[in-house]
Amino acid sequence: MFKRKVFLITGLVFLVLVLRIFYLQIIHGKRFFQLSRANSIRILPLRGARGRILDRNGNILVDNSYSYELMVYPQNIENLEDFLKKLSSILGVSFLELKSRIQNKLNSFLPISLIKELDKEKAIILEELKFKFPAITIQLVPKRNYPFSRLASHILGYLSSIDWWRLKRWQDYGYSASDTVGYGGLEERYDYYLRAKDGGLQLEVDNRGRPRRILGFKPPRNGKDLYTTIDLRVQKIVEEVLDDYSGAVVIMDPYTGEIIAMASFPNFSPSELSFNQSILKKMLSDSNAPLVNRAISGLYPPGSVFKPVVATAGLCEQRMDTKTSFFCDGSLKIGNRQFSCWDKHGYQDVKEAITHSCDVFFYKLGLSLGAEKLNEYALKFGLGKVTHIDLPEEKAGLVPHPILRKLNRRIPWFDGDTANFSIGQGDLLATPLQIVRMISVFANKGNLVRPYLVKSIGERDISARQRNILPLGIEDRILNIIHNSMKKVVEDDTGTAHILYLSGVSIAGKTGTAQVNRKQSHAWFTGYFPVENPRYSICVILEYGGSSSNACWVAKRIIEKMKEESLI
Repeated sequence: MFKRKVFLITGLVFLVLVLRIFYLQIIHGKRFFQLSRANSIRILPLRGARGRILDRNGNILVDNSYSYELMVYPQNIENLEDFLKKLSSILGVSFLELKSRIQNKLNSFLPISLIKELDKEKAIILEELKFKFPAITIQLVPKRNYPFSRLASHILGYLSSIDWWRLKRWQDYGYSASDTVGYGGLEERYDYYLRAKDGGLQLEVDNRGRPRRILGFKPPRNGKDLYTTIDLRVQKIVEEVLDDYSGAVVIMDPYTGEIIAMASFPNFSPSELSFNQSILKKMLSDSNAPLVNRAISGLYPPGSVFKPVVATAGLCEQRMDTKTSFFCDGSLKIGNRQFSCWDKHGYQDVKEAITHSCDVFFYKLGLSLGAEKLNEYALKFGLGKVTHIDLPEEKAGLVPHPILRKLNRRIPWFDGDTANFSIGQGDLLATPLQIVRMISVFANKGNLVRPYLVKSIGERDISARQRNILPLGIEDRILNIIHNSMKKVVEDDTGTAHILYLSGVSIAGKTGTAQVNRKQSHAWFTGYFPVENPRYSICVILEYGGSSSNACWVAKRIIEKMKEESLI
């Protein structure tokens, strides 16, 4: 009886084993075979290089170098704690830090990036100890390289991991949560073209993680190069001269809108800022705002550099001619207030008023035109709206209008507001880029151009598409009057920019000293050169720089150095 029971129990055990084998091998055999194959296959990502950024002469502004990245295959980790402790001792990174980077990704079949920029010596050590760490691999990864450090940082931008806001906007274009993207400058504006498309290797490995054979290969694709309008030689000169100031300089081709140089100070180091949240937070809280590109996002009252527009309006609307003169005794009473001029100029016609920057002349001209006409001509010259330059974060500025101010802010408009408007003060705000575009109208004989930075993407020339030239329909006679007046600003002994007079380089332009409440004035100079056949328009602003003569000195040093290097 006992033997019979043992026989039955043994038979039941064998029956269970047979049924279990049948279940695993026959019913779910295919599934477990696929899982077995998956466990012996590794996906090794291959990173493509981001596109380079070059100047107009082919000089490299942004390139790529290579760094080592430590990748971990979670399915090959036998004992996580032991594995991380050993890595911690080699890498010099705390156990808790490594654990925090990996613990939420342990179920991933794809490799996890544990250290993005691994020290070369440590990479060599890990490669030599690879037989002890079958779960790791060292990958060579392209790394952004900025050979001129801070040079043109606001033009170029920097790189960092994609944030939620950008991911939400760009996920339809193939972006994912693990992507690196551009922030600011051309890195952001042309990220879609600059970004590489990663490839990968599908490898069969043995039980120790050693490659046996390649099962599949998808080559990575590098991003497209950007060829810009920037002249590296001019950019270096501009940044060298501006280095001691807070402000911006823009140099542009007045006929095409090509930006030759653009600098904003203070600036930043793209390589230091990339992937460094602590430095980013520090810069964001810095009262000097080093991340702001003052050339396109700085909003300032233009002051007297706006006067050529007012003079053009007066001539076009026939409120004056070249013989019209107004008397300046140092101030003008408007309502109950005295509106002062910086000097007593006596009788001034339009040419003299521009040469000497006479406020009283423009108060009277502005009042005869009225605020609506001043608004119309300011908009006509491109103020109060973005230029559509190919950079992110451009500001539109503000051109006031009596009706709009009353509707939006419930503040009435007075004659004193018109007087302030006519000398570029009050509510009027503009960017340095808008001002250099405005002054270029007089250099190129009446066209409003669209500024741009990128001439070609890869092999595709886009300069024709970038150019947008709008004729303003202003008579040549009127343009010549303003042009000749701005020549006198520099060439006449009494001109406000006479310190800019240079032998061998003729310059036309306008100075501006824009008052700021309870602070030192902003200093402006804008103009173009050589006068006979203008190749460059320039705008200089020094934040709280005091007298416009300081901006003239900056412009003079830039132009002198350009002349020394035979760039004019």
